[in-house]
Formats: sequence, structure tokens, C-alpha cells
Amino acid sequence: MHFSVVGTEELAHMEMIAAILYQLTKNMTMEEIKKSGFDTYFVDHTAGIYPVSAAGVPFTASYFAVKGDMFTDLHEDLAAEQKARVTYDNILRLVDDPDVRDPIKFLRQREINHFQRFGDTILTLSNRCEKCP
Repeated sequence: MHFSVVGTEELAHMEMIAAILYQLTKNMTMEEIKKSGFDTYFVDHTAGIYPVSAAGVPFTASYFAVKGDMFTDLHEDLAAEQKARVTYDNILRLVDDPDVRDPIKFLRQREINHFQRFGDTILTLSNRCEKCP
């Protein structure tokens, strides 16, 4: 697996989520914005897509936890894939719109695939490395 491919795909995941959010919010009325609790977000960003967590915490590059050790970094990648999968599971518990559910299911499956590839990579590297932990 080439890691730049996974990185590129992860950026595409963000783009897909942003497109879903844009489609869901682009025609909201002020009444819908207030009723849905979207008003605090709207004050700062109107309906523009600004990457934040469900709790409103802005995206930051500190999410890319890199130590420079291939095994440590791969384990961090494994954890990130699992956290993303759980987030998608939670979205699927909350949403019944098939236009939202279908792409979320696709993204969830990609996280599972990435997790498996990172795990395969750890095994491959462990088998090749005599000084590995």
C-alpha cells in the first residue's frame, strides 16, 4: 500500500462529507437554522463548510500525530481509522436519509479497508525487521 494514496483518499473523504453538509444546509431558512441548533455555527460561518467536530472543535493539524517511527505511526493510523469508523457508525445510528446514509456507509467501509491495509503493513514490516519491537 502506498501511503500517499491513503492520504489522498482521506482528503477525498473530507470532500465528500463537506459536499453532504453543503447539500443539507444550502437552502435552510432562518427558522430551520434556529430550530436545528445550527444558529451558533451560522453566526461564525454562515452556511460555509468549516471543518469542525460535532462538538464544534475546529480541525487542526495536531490531529496528524507523527513520531517518525514507522511502527508508532502505523499504530496511530490504525487508531485513527477505528475512530473514523466509530464516528460513521454513530452517524448511521442518527440518520435515516439514504442520500446521507449511502455515502457514509461507503466511507465507513473505506476506513475498515485502510485499517486492514495498515495492519498488513505492520505484519510485513515486522517480518522483515530483526530489530523491531
